[in-house]
Amino acid sequence: MINLTHNQNSSQLVISHQAQSLQGNITIPGDKSISHRALMLGAIASGETIIKGLLLGEDPRSTAKCFQAMGAKISELNSEEVRVIGVGEKGLQEPFDVLDAGNSGTTMRLMLGLLAAQSGKFFSVTGDDSLKTRPMSRVIKPLQEMGAIIYGRNNHQNAPLAVVGQNLKPIHYHSPIASAQVKSCILLAGLMSEGKTTVTEPALSRDHSERMLHAFGGKLEIDQDTNSVTIEGGTPLQGQTVIVPGDISSAAFWLVAGAITPDSELTITNVGINPTRTGILEALEMMGADITIINERETAGEPVADLQVKTSQLKACTLSGAIIPRLIDEIPILAVAACFAEGTTIIKDAEELRVKESDRLAVMALELGKMGAKITELPEGLEITGGNPLRGAEVDSYTDHRIAMSLAIAALNAKGNTIINRAEAISISYPTFVNTLKEIFN
Repeated sequence: MINLTHNQNSSQLVISHQAQSLQGNITIPGDKSISHRALMLGAIASGETIIKGLLLGEDPRSTAKCFQAMGAKISELNSEEVRVIGVGEKGLQEPFDVLDAGNSGTTMRLMLGLLAAQSGKFFSVTGDDSLKTRPMSRVIKPLQEMGAIIYGRNNHQNAPLAVVGQNLKPIHYHSPIASAQVKSCILLAGLMSEGKTTVTEPALSRDHSERMLHAFGGKLEIDQDTNSVTIEGGTPLQGQTVIVPGDISSAAFWLVAGAITPDSELTITNVGINPTRTGILEALEMMGADITIINERETAGEPVADLQVKTSQLKACTLSGAIIPRLIDEIPILAVAACFAEGTTIIKDAEELRVKESDRLAVMALELGKMGAKITELPEGLEITGGNPLRGAEVDSYTDHRIAMSLAIAALNAKGNTIINRAEAISISYPTFVNTLKEIFN
């Protein structure tokens, strides 16, 4: 039995009994990263942008509201077709009120690169309680090197933030971390600058911004040998039609569910398999998961396929180094997979998870531990020894959507009742998750 109940400000997801099997075809929501970028680039391009397959989660809604407040015309959000009339790169208007990014780090960090370059205009940006604790200095410092004026709490590290737009200068930024948000913020600021701006990373991060900027008419140079990307400023963007593929981060929950639940077979359709995002497929392959990629194709510059997964006997593995930026959002659900794998799985180099919507390393260790998992929190990762049967427990999402959904998949394979508190967080990225769970549960 699966039941979602609501009270005044919170929801509980209750999962009773172990799943006997999971069967069916699953259509997942549109990719969250691509949805954000389609709305933003459409808002600063000239002409009309048409977005098909947009994710209807709370995070893209935050992006849409922010850019509507700055003059972009965005039709009612839906998954069929959204129309955006842009204002041009330097045409964002001073909003009457504070811009609210909600829970979305992508909205705030990428938007800062655009706001900082709106010369002579003032913007203030905030978010929910969780976002106000997340580090913004990682984008503010390089923007300041470009000449940006940004003020914020805790010595300009946290929102609320105040931005005084300037004429920015191009830089070559050597990022200490592989982060698509940092890279994208600087590239968007560089788009508004005269000259060439380059970002070099220690490892390859997801490249949705580069692909979409190119599709909108941006001039970019990519050096794969040095993990560098250069954008030429002053090039106007033109509105495009964007078809958003399904989000592989959402598919990850069903890939693990199908692999660990007995007698299961699931097909997830229209999944984006951008090579900078397929670390989850490589990790599950290392663990022995039975996953087949079929019907490969390309949609609007992004590779897409259908994924079939069957019940598998998983084995432990070690995940570290260059693969981590390519599966950083999937580590919570990989921790669940590791609970059902033979041997001890070690995840390293994942300290970035401590500054997500929650401290995902600490939270997954605590909450899976309540369910009987043998899991140890490491300074930069997790150590999980599989084979300990999970039991139902009362757990908490910490208002983190990926934590809530990962615990739900664990609960499918735990004996007894599991209660997940603050389950409303799921709507941030996957509003139809619970309904899909009910449809495939047998």
